[in-house]
Amino acid sequence: MSEARKGILAMMGACCIWGLSGLYYKLLAHVPPLEVLSHRTLWSLVFFGIVLAAQGRLGEIARLLRAPRVLALVFLAAVMISTNWFLFIYSVLVGSAMEASLGYYIFPLVAVTLGFVMLGERLSAGKWAAVGLAALAVGVLTWGLGVAPWISLALAFTFGCYGLLKRGAPAGPLVSVTTEVLLLSPLALFWLWGVHVQGWEGLVGRNLGTFGHDARDSLILAASGVLTGGPLILFSYASKRVSFATVGLVQYLNPTLQFLVATLAFAEPMTRWHGIAFPLIWIALAIYSWESLRQDRAARRAAVSAGMSATT
Repeated sequence: MSEARKGILAMMGACCIWGLSGLYYKLLAHVPPLEVLSHRTLWSLVFFGIVLAAQGRLGEIARLLRAPRVLALVFLAAVMISTNWFLFIYSVLVGSAMEASLGYYIFPLVAVTLGFVMLGERLSAGKWAAVGLAALAVGVLTWGLGVAPWISLALAFTFGCYGLLKRGAPAGPLVSVTTEVLLLSPLALFWLWGVHVQGWEGLVGRNLGTFGHDARDSLILAASGVLTGGPLILFSYASKRVSFATVGLVQYLNPTLQFLVATLAFAEPMTRWHGIAFPLIWIALAIYSWESLRQDRAARRAAVSAGMSATT
């Protein structure tokens, strides 16, 4: 099997796990979302720490922590990904998984907009058209439902900012995300102390403190570390073996599975406004994908031509 095919299979595996993870977190629907998030953070740290220790790379974390500018970037990235995780968990637990899928659908379009605004990247006419269609879809939902799809927008924005911040971190994805959860772990421990010892209730107005009291829930919470870390390792493996355009295309499998889980497994209602907005998003993504593939092929042809010119 070629390296490219292995990369595509790894990417598909990562996206399938992400796309179906709503089914997993639905098993914890009775557990307050901040409690779930805290356990996800801590058990992710355990999982990543074991992997890095096995690779003999724990020293790379210490080097990141000694660089103030990099540490600030990693901390901001940690805030963004933690917020993103919380919003996803919250959306599943309160019956808004369809909004979460919409957020991950529009994320690539938010990312290119952030690239234009923050990095001065130029957008082709096709990509501008895709961004415009996404904005129209959000406008349709806001008009039809009487409220903006805040969960969708916040998920797309936090994930987009996370990617933007990661560009400035001089470390691989595994080392940087381990450092992120390491920085967040004191907050997670503090919250769980408050839940178990002080009886804090959090956003949903109820206290459970399930870990250690219910074997099934405790096991599911602990396994969330593997659920978080496993796909990231697959994604990292894939990104080194396939083109950026291919990664972008296969990544749409994630929100598609989220959408199917929301409609088929969770039976969330799809209004006529969703019926208008989602096709607009799909058309926008088709245009965006076509433009990305076209630009990727043009870049490859240019690289081949440059190589041939250098050898003559």
